Order: sequence, then C-alpha cells, then structure tokens
Amino acid sequence: MEKTERHWIEPGPGIAAGLRDLPSRINVKTASAGLVAAIFGCSGPALIVIGAAGAGNLTNGQTVAWLLAIYGLGGLISLLMALHYKMPITGAYSIPGAALVAGSLAVFSFDQAVGAFIMAGVIVLFLGVTGLIGRVMRWLPMPIVMAMIAGALIRFGTGAVTAVGTLPIVVGAAVLAFFLSMRLTKVVPPVLSALVVGLIAVWATGSFGTAEAGISFVMPEFTAPRFTLDAFLAIALPLAILVVGAENAQATGVLLAEDYRPPINAMTIISGVGGILAGFLGGHNANIAGPMTAICSSDQAGEDRQGRYAATVINGILFAGFGIFAGLLVPLILALPAPLIGAVAGLAMINVLLMAFQSAFTKAAGYQIGAFVALVVAMSNISILGISAPFWALVAGAAVSMLVERPSVVQERAAPRPA
Repeated sequence: MEKTERHWIEPGPGIAAGLRDLPSRINVKTASAGLVAAIFGCSGPALIVIGAAGAGNLTNGQTVAWLLAIYGLGGLISLLMALHYKMPITGAYSIPGAALVAGSLAVFSFDQAVGAFIMAGVIVLFLGVTGLIGRVMRWLPMPIVMAMIAGALIRFGTGAVTAVGTLPIVVGAAVLAFFLSMRLTKVVPPVLSALVVGLIAVWATGSFGTAEAGISFVMPEFTAPRFTLDAFLAIALPLAILVVGAENAQATGVLLAEDYRPPINAMTIISGVGGILAGFLGGHNANIAGPMTAICSSDQAGEDRQGRYAATVINGILFAGFGIFAGLLVPLILALPAPLIGAVAGLAMINVLLMAFQSAFTKAAGYQIGAFVALVVAMSNISILGISAPFWALVAGAAVSMLVERPSVVQERAAPRPA
C-alpha cells in the first residue's frame, strides 16, 4: 500500500485488461446507462456552450472547434479511464464552467479566454501531479463529502418531479414505465424502459422540438491563445477550482458511495491534461464529470459493479462521436424535449442519492452538523467569486465541523481508501 501511495498516477488493471473483459461486460443495462448519460451530456449542456459561443460572437468554425474539443476529449477521457481502471470514471466538461465563460466573453476577447483555458488546465495538472487533491480528499470527513454529493445531485431528483408538471403526459409515462419496470422485470433496465416509453410518448403527442443550433457542419477554426494576467484571475483560477472542487469532487464522492476506490490523483491529472489540450483546440476544459459518472456508476448500469465501466466506454464512444459530428447532431439532439431528458437523468440517480444521504447522515459516522451544512450549501446553488456551490459546500461543512463538532477532525480522518 505504501508503494501505491508514492505513485503520481495510481496503478490500475490496464487498458489491455479492460479491453479483454469488455465484451462480457456489455449488456442491455450498461448500454442503456451509457446512452442515457450521453443524451444528458449532449443535449442541454451543448446548448449552454452554444449560447456562450454566441455571447462571445464566435464564428461557426470556432463554435464547432469548441464542441469538438470538449466532447471529443471528454469521450477520450472516458475511454482511457474506464478501460485502464475498469471503473465508470466518466469524462465530459464543466457545465458551470461554460456559464462562467459565457459571462467572461463579454469582457475578454476569445484568444484571451483560450489562453486562460490552457492556464486552468496547467493549474489542475499541478494539483494532480503534486498529490495535493488526493491528500485533501483523504482529509475531508466522508459524511461531508457524501452530503455535498446529495446536495449537488438532488436537483436532478427534484427536476424529475417538476418535469412532470411541465410535460405531464410524456414525462408521466416515462416515470410510470420506470417504476413498473423496476417492479415487474429484472431483464429490462428501468431507465431504458423510461427512455423508450418517453420517446414513444413524444412521438405520439408531437412533442419534438424545433430548436435550431445556429451552426452548420463546417471545419473547426482554431484560435491562437493569448495569455494575460486579467484573464488568468477572472477565468483560469475559477475554472480550475470548478474542475477540482465541483466536477472531480462530485465524481470522487459518487464513486466512493458506490464502494469504488477512485484514483484521485489520476482523475485530477487527466483533467489537467484534458484542460490543456482542450484549450489549444479552443474549448474551456475536458475533465471528469460528476453527474455523468453518477449515471454510469449507478445500479441502473447493472448489479455487477465490476462491469459498470462498460457504460462509461459506450458513453465515451457516443460522446466523442458527438464532438466529431457536432454540427450535424446538435439540432437533432435539441429536438428532444428537455423535461424528458432531465426526468430520465433524475430517475437514473435515485440509488446514488439514497446511498449519499445514508452515508452522510449515519449517526455512527459523526460530523452530522457539518454534513447538514454541506448539504444545504450544495442545494443552494450559490456562486461566489464565480465558483459554484459544491466547492463552497465542502469548505463550509469542514469549517463548521472543525468549529463545533470534533476538535480532532484533522486527526480523525475518514479512512483513506487505497487506489
């Protein structure tokens, strides 16, 4: 174990082992979970990126390059991490980061933003190579991490409820199919039943949208970076904190909740490398994704935990393909009603949320006041200094626990989990 902890990058079974076992791990459940995660990531989030590009007056070629960077590299991260570690460690990009960039492009030119994207990746890479993130995650009490996960992901659960009110026939049919499938059959994954029935209801009611992405299938246009101190402070620092404090922290917590032993340093390092490469292509970052890791690691991807990495592999292939053909596929994806996509994603996360709440508020684990603070801060969706709620939830929860609960919070750490 001591030898493992000295590695910059935690060892895993290896890509060859992942490829060897992959055919036996691909089944209806892993395929449906990977598909749901891909549809979730390629729908609403894509519109946020396209909106950010519009706010910065980017050309069609620059917008296509941005989508290619974050989806192509996000899919590649999924393939590498899932196959090497045989875990559902899923890559994508930071959705709050896209919103942050949208606001910044009103002040900074795009070449300055591209320089900031690259600098953010360098910061994340440094944190991974030095092992700082791994040490912080081992120091944080696990109930506080789990409470942050519950608070950050609960919006997907409540979103499924509000979606019923927005599109009652379509979403209601999908929700009903999910629970009936859970009750009546073990062969068909409930999340697949919900998606199929929902799509049939969309067709029957004529609920397909007519959204236009505003881009066409053109060649990517790459932008030379320009590095400035202002863009570093306004974009690079907040974006790096979002990647490690929100996306990677959520993904780590979700994997721990599912009883995996996530390679925290490797997840941070590949997020840094992904950020640097995406920046050179004109995208804001490519990193480990919290919500999509939750979908691919849940029991909806199969009862066999060892085989759920196949869901991430399928998701990675679809994600990378979406990046390559973004100009053609965006209008098609955006034609799907957003309430249905949100509801299916929320249903897929039910057991993740249950385990997160149970781990956060088990009395024997302690830290319950800090966990509650982390929960409500994460649920608040607050943003301070451009940094989103999950990061502040960890900070607030740990600070409150140190102040009012256990004086030995630093010494009495959550048990480190070997990589």
